[in-house]
Amino acid sequence: MSRRGRRPPGEHTLADSAQYLALRGTVRALNALPWLKASQLGAAIGTLGFRPLGIRRSVVESQLRASFPEKSDEEILRIARASYAHLGRTAIETALLPSLTSARIVALVSRVDGWNVVEEGMRRGRGIILVTGHLGNWELGGAYLAARGVPVGAIVRHMANPRFDQYLNQTRASLGVQVIYDDQAVRQTPRALREGRLVAFLADQGVLGLASTFVPFFGRLAKTPRGPAVFALRLDAPVVFGASIRQPDGRYHLTFERVEVISTGDREGDTDAIVARYTAALERWVRVAPEQYLWQHRRWRRQPLTPVVTETSGA
Repeated sequence: MSRRGRRPPGEHTLADSAQYLALRGTVRALNALPWLKASQLGAAIGTLGFRPLGIRRSVVESQLRASFPEKSDEEILRIARASYAHLGRTAIETALLPSLTSARIVALVSRVDGWNVVEEGMRRGRGIILVTGHLGNWELGGAYLAARGVPVGAIVRHMANPRFDQYLNQTRASLGVQVIYDDQAVRQTPRALREGRLVAFLADQGVLGLASTFVPFFGRLAKTPRGPAVFALRLDAPVVFGASIRQPDGRYHLTFERVEVISTGDREGDTDAIVARYTAALERWVRVAPEQYLWQHRRWRRQPLTPVVTETSGA
């Protein structure tokens, strides 16, 4: 997920165009396959990243061992391999989502828990701040909300290939998801919330222009965006954690839960407490389906320069 800042917006190279055309050709071919067959093909392709290619395999295995010290080496390797397969599935499924009707997208979800949390939040008229992570199929989660009639905005990062960037965001728009680039989030998120939108944040990677804080994640401090918490306190908007977990039959279980927002007058402390709460929610769901998390991202690469005293009891 490299940033595009090294080139002027809209500028692309021949390599960008070649990669983009290859992607479009692949998507056209995959559209001819049934959903489950295409997903299975994605899993097979993704597994190549584990072996023989070994893309970030050492990162994945080391992060898994540190996060699950109680698991055997055999179990760590099983989860690692499965995470590559899941990443391949997610990539293929995301590419195919625009070809599906709203009814078909809804049908891909076999179970929803906490939908009343979404409905209650929307009735308040202040929008909803949805926090999720790179777990399950997060793009499907946003598409499902839009298919159910929820006005959705998503904070996204610029991609290195501007033609990929344009294509992916066109597909999001075709699904009813309004794109908000992370470098525009400070200005556009309040507007979207005042319009009554649900604004989705991936809260396990940095957001350009928004501050971060260090909170515990699997027992280690992880740099985590605090933008959702800042907006919640500033705009009195509800915070909801959501997850979209793939089930053995290929369909998904969606869950939504409230994240407590408490304002004591200590804005810094209150913000960090909210960040800790939604990070704890993410950790809880990663433990449910560890093979569906993006372990390829170096989650603990950055550490605070000075020791951080953390309170985890309120998370």
